[in-house]
Amino acid sequence: MSYWTAEMQRADALLFGRVTYQMMESAWRRPATGVWPDWMDGWEVPFAEAIDGAKKYVVSSTLSGADWNAELVRGDVGRAVQQLKQEPGEGLWVGGVTLPLALADLGLIDEYEFVVQPVLAGRGPTLLAGLRERIQLELVDRREFRSGAVALRYRSGGVSS
Repeated sequence: MSYWTAEMQRADALLFGRVTYQMMESAWRRPATGVWPDWMDGWEVPFAEAIDGAKKYVVSSTLSGADWNAELVRGDVGRAVQQLKQEPGEGLWVGGVTLPLALADLGLIDEYEFVVQPVLAGRGPTLLAGLRERIQLELVDRREFRSGAVALRYRSGGVSS
């Protein structure tokens, strides 16, 4: 959790699709009471505080509004994300399954970060399934955790044939 907390703090804003936004909000939004729920362990609180306070953009054509420090992104997602990338700062962090695929297809992802867990799930969504073109990646960082998980950060080298 400390690794992801640092990632949330490093980003200028988080970019989510509707499903990921709603899932994260239901788990990590500070309750109106201001007190984190009993199910949350103390070591999860720094992450919860980081994501709760982060600026968020939500790509959705179905939501009528978004709060939780969020703005809706509508219309041409490629153009909107290009405009967000032009703003000063360290950058955007994108999460989810569908939105990263769309942004990868548009060539709008500069870095990819994968955390490989020592678990074989056997089902569930496949990350970047359906990518139209092969994207060359250059390893720029690697971090191993006591759990056996490995975080790999790659810089996009562009589309290859």
